[in-house]
Amino acid sequence: MESLSPIALGFFGSLAAGSLTAIGAVPVLFGRIPSRATRDLSLGFAAGVMLAASFFSLIIPALDAAEGQFENGAVPAAIVCVAILFGMGAVALLNEKLPHEHFSTGREGPDAIALRRVWLFIFAITIHNFPEGLAVGVGFGANGLSGGLPLALGIGLQNAPEGLAVAVSLLGEGYSKWRAWGIAALTGMIEPVGGLIGAGIISLSQPLLPWGLAFAAGAMLYVISHEIIPETHRSGNQNRATLGLSVGLVLMLFLDVWLG
Repeated sequence: MESLSPIALGFFGSLAAGSLTAIGAVPVLFGRIPSRATRDLSLGFAAGVMLAASFFSLIIPALDAAEGQFENGAVPAAIVCVAILFGMGAVALLNEKLPHEHFSTGREGPDAIALRRVWLFIFAITIHNFPEGLAVGVGFGANGLSGGLPLALGIGLQNAPEGLAVAVSLLGEGYSKWRAWGIAALTGMIEPVGGLIGAGIISLSQPLLPWGLAFAAGAMLYVISHEIIPETHRSGNQNRATLGLSVGLVLMLFLDVWLG
């Protein structure tokens, strides 16, 4: 793995993370679906892992990179803050402009009556998975294995219960188990595209490093706040979800400090 270029690492790392969407949806093929409370606990854990990864693998390295370019002072902090807001704003804009449908809140974005429900679902998951792949690619592109591996792990852990949630919801809409699994698996395949773009941009232009890291962090933070956490609280399992988030956050913090 060390012999691979940062761009190749970004692609394969985000591909591995995206593939866990398909693995997470496998239980629908055998009829062994975990309870909603267990799924919310798992999603909460994944949100905690992603939250820690956003700060320790993206925001802090972004600050270090900006300080290396502009020395200590207000400029590095301002760059990172602005880039985080840009990342959050970019995903919010996609969320607003692309027609899509959430399992919990229904249709959002422009009216798209002609689109079949399955494509609305795919648009929704694409909006959320692309910035996750971007974050993995940026992490690998900036710092190789040490920078990208924690992000790939965190996002992969989040993708598994998300893939199961997508497949279960599609079963409820009348899709066959194989079709539900296939669509859930397909939603994870946008992540390698984001990973390739993120790693490529960072590898080609070092001055963009702090901007890219912080932008990816902002995109991930928006996904965590706008989609993952509300989903875990929707069915009255907020205590379990918060417990999962807490465990995921401190576990990721420990692993990052210990292994990094």
